[in-house]
Amino acid sequence: DRLAARRLPLGWQAALPTFAPSEKGVATRKASGDVLSALAPVLPELWGGSADLAESNNTTPAGEPSFLPEDRASKAFQGGPYGRVLHFGIREHAMGSVMNGIALHGGTRVYGGTFLVFSDYMRGAVRLAALMKLPVPYVYPQDSIGLGEDGPTHQPVEHLSSLRAVPGLDVVRPADANETAVCWQTVLGHLDRPAALALTRQNVPTLDPERVKEAWRGAYVLADASDGQPQVLLLATGSEVQIALAARDLLEAQGTPTRVVSVPCQEWFREQDTAYQRTVLPPDVKARVSIEAGIAMSWWEWLGDAGVPLSLEHFGASAPYAVLYEQFGLTAERAVAAAHASMSKLGMTHGSTTGN
Repeated sequence: DRLAARRLPLGWQAALPTFAPSEKGVATRKASGDVLSALAPVLPELWGGSADLAESNNTTPAGEPSFLPEDRASKAFQGGPYGRVLHFGIREHAMGSVMNGIALHGGTRVYGGTFLVFSDYMRGAVRLAALMKLPVPYVYPQDSIGLGEDGPTHQPVEHLSSLRAVPGLDVVRPADANETAVCWQTVLGHLDRPAALALTRQNVPTLDPERVKEAWRGAYVLADASDGQPQVLLLATGSEVQIALAARDLLEAQGTPTRVVSVPCQEWFREQDTAYQRTVLPPDVKARVSIEAGIAMSWWEWLGDAGVPLSLEHFGASAPYAVLYEQFGLTAERAVAAAHASMSKLGMTHGSTTGN
């Protein structure tokens, strides 16, 4: 009955891992893999795989056998007809279509992974999953220029905004390992929609798990202004949350009270009641900056007329990710400059509330 109704077992959330705060941190794709490995014993219905990128996508739960005909098992791929690791092959659209079929059949919960840039190859299947309200998670690592030397063919730029344009699809980009765990919990709890989890290749610092507990709301105050009365709001996702935190320190040192809002999922935040939305994004604080390593198209709803995006409006390049972030201006200093530009639109001087 539980499986037929897609209900999750009582207390399953207790199996979710927590990650100790760390400046070195871990890639969110790695954290996602740790979550799947931790959940495998308590969610026997959960299975999935990758379009030939399992090692990079971290979609193989530790110790789980492959779904294979018994006569096709090998030393490298142990398994059988009851294995839980799916090998979809290099065919993203087929993977998405198979996932839709599994979800429509019912009885199990399936996920599938490929690089975010290759989500283009499965767009039709993703759209149909959203149309049919199927609870299928897509694991999309290598989520930005942060993947580095693979270059612009593999670096998504327009993908986050284009996926956000799909009605009924949750686009989730966690800031660190602990946000990743909260986001997986939220995604699996939704039974009426697909979700795309955009995950980093590069390590990102791990935040205190107590600070990110509200990630399920889609946006929350990660670091408030020193006096609790922000003059500027910095909105960021994924790896760029660290840029926002560094920019806040610089702005506060200049006398500008600044709030950092982590926005792992715009769709979840849009579902919150107006009172909560206004608590996180006070309507009278109009100086705003969005920070995301992609095009800014999906941010204007939250930026308003005076907001300034710090974004990437062109293709990437092949270089170490730290070099790319510096060369393309995705830095704390540029975020500060964007905040100043937003304040100037409102006739504000640094440290002033005039114009709000």
